Amino acid sequence: MLAKSNYRLAVLACYVLLSITATSLWAQGSALSATDSDPVKLQWMQGFPPPADKLIMQPEADFFSFPKLRWTVCHIRELMPTKQVSRGLGAAIPFAYALDNNIDAVRFTPLGGSAEMTWQASLDANYTDGILVLHKGKIVYEKYRGCLEDAGQHAAMSMTKSVTGLLAELLVAERKLDEKASVASIIPELKHSAFGSATVRQVMDMTTALQYSEDYADPNADIWIYSKAASPLPKPPGYTGPNGYFEYLATVKQQGQHGDAFGYKTINSDALGWIISRVTGQAYTQMLSEQIWQHLGAEQDAYMTVDAKGTPFAGGGLSAGLRDLARLGQLMLNNGKLNGQQLVPEAAITNIRAGGDRQAFAKAGYTTLPGGSYRSMWWLLHNKHGAYAARGVHGQTIYIDPVAQMVIVRFASFPTAANAGIDPTSLPAFQALAEYLLARQ
Repeated sequence: MLAKSNYRLAVLACYVLLSITATSLWAQGSALSATDSDPVKLQWMQGFPPPADKLIMQPEADFFSFPKLRWTVCHIRELMPTKQVSRGLGAAIPFAYALDNNIDAVRFTPLGGSAEMTWQASLDANYTDGILVLHKGKIVYEKYRGCLEDAGQHAAMSMTKSVTGLLAELLVAERKLDEKASVASIIPELKHSAFGSATVRQVMDMTTALQYSEDYADPNADIWIYSKAASPLPKPPGYTGPNGYFEYLATVKQQGQHGDAFGYKTINSDALGWIISRVTGQAYTQMLSEQIWQHLGAEQDAYMTVDAKGTPFAGGGLSAGLRDLARLGQLMLNNGKLNGQQLVPEAAITNIRAGGDRQAFAKAGYTTLPGGSYRSMWWLLHNKHGAYAARGVHGQTIYIDPVAQMVIVRFASFPTAANAGIDPTSLPAFQALAEYLLARQ
């Protein structure tokens, strides 16, 4: 068992490292249904002030355990320091609506199951907080539940990685970043780390060979050192370890051969965030704002969590509105074009859609994504529709189906972190909806 102080740090790390699977340490409590765990029903943080047993706050370390996480995912900035991703001063560009009331009745069979399920039933099964479907650029379905209202923002978790990958691909397409360059040639501070000898492309595709363990059952795992470094909270007396994402990255050692196998490790995203900032001379949040967010016609600013030195968490720190992430998904579907502007070079989107090394990906053993790959921090399904996705723990998804001209954005607060628990319902539901929309048109 972890000591009490280490346990608190462990659960805090689950928050600070939003995109890392840490189900073994998150208190699941009883298996409350989506209805019974609704944060409004449970009255978290309601009242002036809220009763003591309804508080979710610092310095308590359980705010990302179920069912409290169902409130937390919509209130990140109330618990941690953040940086703004500005939408600029222009007017929002609204979506056109063509709502289809028949979508709730779309039926599918979950992976490994025999009984059919409806789209509507899947929303509760997946603890959905918000979901939006675009078809040919129009909103055909939109729901808000749990902690989320249409003017709210929700943690994107590891979908942040895909935004990071997109920014890197933009720089590659504009020849401002050489994907074949060694990381050390761009960031000399990483020369003696595992990242130093890796190429930018290997970081982008997470085929780096890193001596780094995310085993939450092991109190000596590297994740604990990383979480202490990444925490924006004051370090404990006597702490002499690295402070912040960048300092920690310089300590990572190599294990194995770069390019050999896919290994999903969040520290790759933080390294890529550093590369992006070093090449552009801008903070990650500034580049995201100036290159994309100010041109989406976004309705809201987004924001990102930061470490103690103000470095944005490129691996999982983004929170944003549902419709604004739908705009980002439509940008991807349109090959980088939105609102009459080519915001991202088409070559960048084409490169992502081509997918990564399937053999390297297969070594990771993702049973719900057979035949898949990983490219520039996007997940490629390589199914008959060429679908690909941004994915985050607890059910966060931007799912893009080019054949059906469909974008699905879902925010969720599923009790367990790993997508292996939600994919058996989600993936066939998304495919069934794509088939329905194709048949309708």
